[in-house]
Amino acid sequence: MTTLAADREIEHLMTLHPKGFDLSLDRVTRLLERLGNPQDHLPPVIHIAGTNGKGSCAAFSRTLLEAAGHLVHVHTSPHLVNWAERYRLAAEGGGKLVDDDVFAEAIARVAKANAGQKITVFEILTAVTFILFSEHPAEAAIIEVGLGGRFDATNVIARPAVSVIMPVSMDHEAYLGDRVELIAAEKAGIMKRGCPVVIGAQESETALQVLIETAERLDCPTLIYGQDFLAFEENGRMVYQDEDGLMDLPTPRLPGRHQFANAAAAIAAVKAAGFEISHRAAEKAMTHVAWPARMQKLTQGKLVDLAPKGAEIWLDGGHNPGAGIVVAEALAEQEEKHPRPLVLISGMINTKDQTGYFSAFKGLARHVYTVPVNNSDAGVPNDELALRAEEAGLSAEPVSSVASALMLLRDSWDGPAPRILIGGSLYFAGAVLAENGTPPT
Repeated sequence: MTTLAADREIEHLMTLHPKGFDLSLDRVTRLLERLGNPQDHLPPVIHIAGTNGKGSCAAFSRTLLEAAGHLVHVHTSPHLVNWAERYRLAAEGGGKLVDDDVFAEAIARVAKANAGQKITVFEILTAVTFILFSEHPAEAAIIEVGLGGRFDATNVIARPAVSVIMPVSMDHEAYLGDRVELIAAEKAGIMKRGCPVVIGAQESETALQVLIETAERLDCPTLIYGQDFLAFEENGRMVYQDEDGLMDLPTPRLPGRHQFANAAAAIAAVKAAGFEISHRAAEKAMTHVAWPARMQKLTQGKLVDLAPKGAEIWLDGGHNPGAGIVVAEALAEQEEKHPRPLVLISGMINTKDQTGYFSAFKGLARHVYTVPVNNSDAGVPNDELALRAEEAGLSAEPVSSVASALMLLRDSWDGPAPRILIGGSLYFAGAVLAENGTPPT
């Protein structure tokens, strides 16, 4: 995990380069040239874009490959608690988060190569990804796009083993466009001529058509969810199907029906990248996959101890209307199996459609406590967020913290133990994990 050395390097970079998002490939390309173009010396790359499901697909892909005995690097963003979470280096028996000294040295080396020129911190940290992944042996690298695709700093990989486009919906409109077809076009920017493409389950036919047309224009061998591969539930199991036949697998460890489609996209991607996945490896992957703060059940910790006795607590960092829909569907499934009153504790940032997110829970959630996101300058004030929840038709009230919300529930609750969803932002979810004393590993 990051400790003082890497944190100091990153904090210094943020003072030198305070700009947040500035989508371009010019600066990172210049920097990578000074570093000897490490992005050209990686193991086969699975490059993943999309609005929702990117991280889950990366988690499934990693677990599938490791279950098959392969050494795998993984880059994801953003992190929840520690910067090191973005960098998982291959190791026998399963990848490990980068050591602090190795991380700090790589950051310092990249910053020195940049020589003070204008750049974003994400671009420097992306260059760190390529340095680390090129200098440590592995058989595959899984790289998640940060924002968009076409101009994302990770999009300097000339020949990915496979490009994956997960579900596309409205998000980051200020940077990617205000129509789903524009956002899909930005995500499709990671496709490279002649390289395989896997298109995950798409809710929007318009987005799907843009993705298919782009793949066809670039002569990419393409696998499309629902046409070339799919997954469905049968007898309490997950069945995966593609041109090679059927695999009868355990239900994925990650809760929610949407994870069937995410798992299917990962299986298709790993196979398209040229790796063989046995039935045994796929079975192991479904039962061992982990992805913190995505419908993660919290069973112990400082915050859990404050909740009403017997309460069921879930944490999810989903933060846009599309994520709200799949999380609400997952909770509705839980409600059908084991009925409990649902209460939300929500914190969100101001770049997201808060009302759209809350709308997914209308008729499902009994009440919403809104709290500030203290670890982000973009956090929506809790009183304003309560108004957004009310606009979506929910009963809501602002409180000062997650701890306060849980204690209010504990002191006033009368009836069956509630089901509590804490979420609305990955930044918020990370702060909850840290406060609860259960950081991701």
